[in-house]
Amino acid sequence: MNTKPNINMLEATRLTREGRLAEAMAILQGGLPSAHPSATPGDAGGDLGHRPAGNAARIIDMVPPSSGGGAWTSPKFNFPHIAPDGPDGSARGLGQPQMPEALRGFLDRMGQPGTALGLDGLVGPIPTRAPAPLPEGARFEEKSFANEAGNRAYKLYIPSGYTGQPVPLLVMLHGCTQSPDDFAAGTQMNELAEEQMFLVAYPAQAQSANVSKCWNWFNAADQQRDRGEPSLIAGITRQIMRDFSVEPGRVYVAGLSAGGAAAAIMGSAYPDLYAAVGVHSGLACGAARDMPSAFAAMRQGGAPQNGKAKQPVPTIVFHGDRDTTVSPINGDQVIAQSKAGLDLRTAVSRGQAPGGISYTCTVACDDSGHPMLEHWVLHGAGHAWSGGSPSGSYTEPKGPDASWEMMRFFLEHPKARAASPN
Repeated sequence: MNTKPNINMLEATRLTREGRLAEAMAILQGGLPSAHPSATPGDAGGDLGHRPAGNAARIIDMVPPSSGGGAWTSPKFNFPHIAPDGPDGSARGLGQPQMPEALRGFLDRMGQPGTALGLDGLVGPIPTRAPAPLPEGARFEEKSFANEAGNRAYKLYIPSGYTGQPVPLLVMLHGCTQSPDDFAAGTQMNELAEEQMFLVAYPAQAQSANVSKCWNWFNAADQQRDRGEPSLIAGITRQIMRDFSVEPGRVYVAGLSAGGAAAAIMGSAYPDLYAAVGVHSGLACGAARDMPSAFAAMRQGGAPQNGKAKQPVPTIVFHGDRDTTVSPINGDQVIAQSKAGLDLRTAVSRGQAPGGISYTCTVACDDSGHPMLEHWVLHGAGHAWSGGSPSGSYTEPKGPDASWEMMRFFLEHPKARAASPN
């Protein structure tokens, strides 16, 4: 049984606002992991894919930037068994945090102009925008899926030209604080689906599962086939395959940040279901097993316990080399994991997007010359979707078009022996 208490961030924030710092500190100290936890998330009894609202106070990924295109930052809490580096590279800060340090994250955020107090003060202001009008005949429908792990809503874009003919399906996993509508607006994937004729699904993380609406990529129970969140995302995928005419060999999954890490998990856990994977500013499957190791992996890369993939998974990765939220080394680790130990030949090209951001693209091919992996390093870019639209959050319009390049890569990788939707 997992005996670690949950941190009630809302209550801690309320107490801090009222000046009751000792009480807020008591909540934070009671919720911080011990130096020797008695259990990991993976040890908990039952399936952790369904989490009641009482567990909602898990914040993993991130305090958003105060301006568009800026860097996301991790909450300013210390974990006792993660020692940040001192100026000389030595470890420091191994003890329980003192009150001013533990509460600094709250006080800093609450002192910034333009940020709301309470929950919104922790994750930053989230703009609301009217959804773009749909092309005549197109649909952007709200749906849901449930299984023993819980339930998730999702939105499905159906292009105007769809009349029941077999088409590809792309599953898009949003980042923290985002929604299906926001992610669709920023990536402009619906517009691409309208042009190229494919379905796009946007599963929505429930706030009851993660208060910042992050996919729980760092939980051991949410990294396994047919358990937790992977079972819900796969269930959504299969439900669409049953309800619509989807080419079984052209089903793909992609995501940003926490959604990118979740996409890597889906590719590793369901190589029979997804023909290829796109990871933007994410992490490898198994890079973390709990919250402390998640922050460590985001800062300096993880040590994926799942090792290499069971079989090669065609994967395309985008990562900014100025990403201070998720270290670029994580992009390298996604590629290394996806190779599954194969000896691939690489070719490197360099270029510059029309918006001015330059990039280095490394393509790894098999013996027949077929590209298996693409790794785009975006020079000078931070933690944002490259080539995206400012109508959505956390996009970098000046970079190469990640949406177009991902879909181009995906369509080059149909799966010969595809999984059944049942």
